Amino acid sequence: MNFTEKTLSEKEIFKGKIITVHVDDVELSDGTKSFREVVEHSGGVCVAALTEEMKLKFVRQFRYPYKKVLLELPAGKLEKGENPLEAGMRELEEECGVIAEKVVSMGEIYPTVAYCSEIIYLYLATGLKETSQNLDEGEFISVEEIELSKAVEMVMNGEIKDSKTVALILKTAKHMGV
Repeated sequence: MNFTEKTLSEKEIFKGKIITVHVDDVELSDGTKSFREVVEHSGGVCVAALTEEMKLKFVRQFRYPYKKVLLELPAGKLEKGENPLEAGMRELEEECGVIAEKVVSMGEIYPTVAYCSEIIYLYLATGLKETSQNLDEGEFISVEEIELSKAVEMVMNGEIKDSKTVALILKTAKHMGV
């Protein structure tokens, strides 16, 4: 069966610094007409920085849409056309003050497939060396380390809710045999 939808028209209704929103008229695979509301996003990166002691580096920061402080793996937004690996290494050093000797791609995730185009690229970084934190203006975070096995428990009991962090913790645990 063909599930493809054909875009008939696209109308931009908002263009911001981080997202663009458009409403598209579409033709469904059965020939009927409908519409789709789409949030365009340039994508992001998330890095599991794993120490020799099997601890992950986390950041705590306030997330305005939820009005609370969340525990997340270091991450950031991609600039248009930016290399995801380079962006991930930049974010890791900016947020956690470390660089990595070895980096492995852990794939990519589509965090909100129903309405958003965002793709988040996931990386596992090891062989960490301390440098210095260099936060963006207006960025306020604290860094902490949590054992990988404990982080898996925190995912499973709902303490960690951020989707990119959940996915990357579980992928890292599987990769490391935890």
